[in-house]
Amino acid sequence: MGEEEVVMEKEEEIWNQKKQTLIEEVSEKLINGDLDSKIQAARDIRKLVRKSSVKTRSKFAAAGVIQPLVSMLFSPTFEPRQASLLALLNLAVRNERNKIRIVTSGAIPPLVELLKFQNSSLRELATAAILTLSAAEPNKPTIAASGAAALLVQILSSGTIQGKVDAVTALHNLSTGSENPTLILDASAVSPLINLLKECKKYSKFAEKTTALLEILSKTEEGRLAISSSEGGILTLVETVEDGSLVSMEHAVGALLTLCQSCRSKYRELILKEGAIPGLLRLTAEGTPESQERARMLLDLLRDSHPENRLTSSVLERIVYDIATRVDGSDKAAETAKRLLQDMVHRSMELSLSRIQQRAQSCTPSDIPST
Repeated sequence: MGEEEVVMEKEEEIWNQKKQTLIEEVSEKLINGDLDSKIQAARDIRKLVRKSSVKTRSKFAAAGVIQPLVSMLFSPTFEPRQASLLALLNLAVRNERNKIRIVTSGAIPPLVELLKFQNSSLRELATAAILTLSAAEPNKPTIAASGAAALLVQILSSGTIQGKVDAVTALHNLSTGSENPTLILDASAVSPLINLLKECKKYSKFAEKTTALLEILSKTEEGRLAISSSEGGILTLVETVEDGSLVSMEHAVGALLTLCQSCRSKYRELILKEGAIPGLLRLTAEGTPESQERARMLLDLLRDSHPENRLTSSVLERIVYDIATRVDGSDKAAETAKRLLQDMVHRSMELSLSRIQQRAQSCTPSDIPST
């Protein structure tokens, strides 16, 4: 090791010792100081960990700062709550163990209380905290059982833009940790989610989370009614099938398919009216394997519609050819279009045969006409 490397190593060791001493001093002030000292210590913790490594966050946790910071969340005044919230948020970022420690230290009940605040920066900070903490798998059941989800749904309508974004992500986190995510969401979430999906870029990560929540809501009767009765609800899902990312397309077509499967006579016409066919045909060629299958299933259901809504052969061929041109270019468009149409015909024949077999199996001897 060269002389320069030895000097650098020595300097780093001195700096680490100074940092460790500072961590201990700040932690001591937080644990044993008066309220003003605690507030200042919480602010110091936030500053020290904002641009620090995961190791620094872990050292503060090891020094015992999490429990007193959580206790400050119960304070009746604004300053200690804000200071502790910001410190806890920064301790939790990119540190799974700290996220779990914060929840096991009892942070969720006071955070839920803060979610009830109206027009408050504390409510927005609490939403961000729930979002951050809900990213840790072990925390999800505790947060889901706390009643936070219903308050997050309210924020979808009345929060700031950042609050709404954080609320969607937090709800998405909670839905992925539940065996029955429909218990976390209720139909009141549909209208604000539809409005948010209308306003955002359909291929964004935010749209992916929003459509995932709408697909979950489509699995309940109340959710389906809310989607179909929301202004532009079905149209927004159709537009996402056309313009979304692979993930949001899959969720959007999943929601539409669930609607149509639940009551074809009710939802089929509504979906057809919004011009779903071209996007679904394109999805059969370009989507993920799952979304391709969902699109084909939905097309099969839609093709059984009232005769006046059926596509003529020439119109269908033109739509398929246009899609094939975008997918494979004009040189291969004819071949691709032919393959897509053959696949649709083949699936239609399979579906028809399946229905004939089902009717035959359901027939009793008295149902069969005599010759």
